[in-house]
Amino acid sequence: MTKMKTTTLFIRTLSVLSPLTLLLLWELLARFQIIDIRLFSSPSSIIQTFFPLLFSGELLYNTAISVQRVILGFLAGSIPGILIGMSMGLSPLVRSAIEPMIAATYPIPKLAIMPLILLVFGLGETSKVFTIAIGVFYLVVINTMAGVLNIDKIYLDVAKNFGASRKDFYLTVAFPGALPMIFAGLKLGMGMALILIVAAELSAAKAGVGWMIWRSYDMFDIEQMFVALMTLSALGYIFSIALDILERWVLPWKQQCR
Repeated sequence: MTKMKTTTLFIRTLSVLSPLTLLLLWELLARFQIIDIRLFSSPSSIIQTFFPLLFSGELLYNTAISVQRVILGFLAGSIPGILIGMSMGLSPLVRSAIEPMIAATYPIPKLAIMPLILLVFGLGETSKVFTIAIGVFYLVVINTMAGVLNIDKIYLDVAKNFGASRKDFYLTVAFPGALPMIFAGLKLGMGMALILIVAAELSAAKAGVGWMIWRSYDMFDIEQMFVALMTLSALGYIFSIALDILERWVLPWKQQCR
C-alpha cells in the first residue's frame, strides 16, 4: 500500500513538474536569445500580457463567448451522434443506409466546407455552432456505433427473448453497453470542438478566443496570441476533467476494474 501511495505521489508530482520544466526551458532559451522572441516570445512576457487582459475583463468575456459556442456545438453534434450511432449499431438496415455516407463525408476537412456553411446559415452564431457540431458528430457517431457492435450478442438475445421493446433495446441494452465507447467519442469530440472554434471564429466574429488569436495574428501581437492559445489549452484541460468526472459517476465499475 505504501509503495502504491509513493508511486501515485510521484506520478502527480511529475505531472506538475513536467510542464513547469518546459516553461523554464522556454524562458531560458528566450533569455539567452537562442530562440527569436519576436516569434516565440517568452513565458514572462506572456504573463505580463495575461494579467491586464484578465483584469480588464476582455479575456473572460471572449472566453465566455467561446465556451458558449463550444458547448452548444458539442451538444448539437453529440446528441444526434449518439442516437444515430445506436440506431446504426442495432439495425443492419440503418447501418447499410447511413454508413457509406459517413465514410464518404468524414474525410472531408471541415474547414473546406465553411464557405458552404456560411452560405447556408449566414454569418451569425448558427454557422459557428454548426461548424463545431458537424466535427463532433462524426467522432461520436462512429464511436457509438462501434460500442453497440461490440456488445456481447448474448445480451441482445436475452433482451429479445424477454420481449424487449425497441425503446428497451435502446435504453437498457445499447446505451449502457456502449457507454465506454460513447465517452471515448465525447472526449475526442470535445477536442475537435476546441480545434474548430478557432476556425469558426475566423469569419465575421467579433468576440471569442479564436477571434483573439486571429486578431493578434493580424496585429502581430505574439504575446496576446499565446495568451489566447493557452486559454484554449486550459479550456481543453477543464473540459477533459469534467468529462472524466462524469464518466466516473456514470461508469463507477470501470474505475474498479482498473
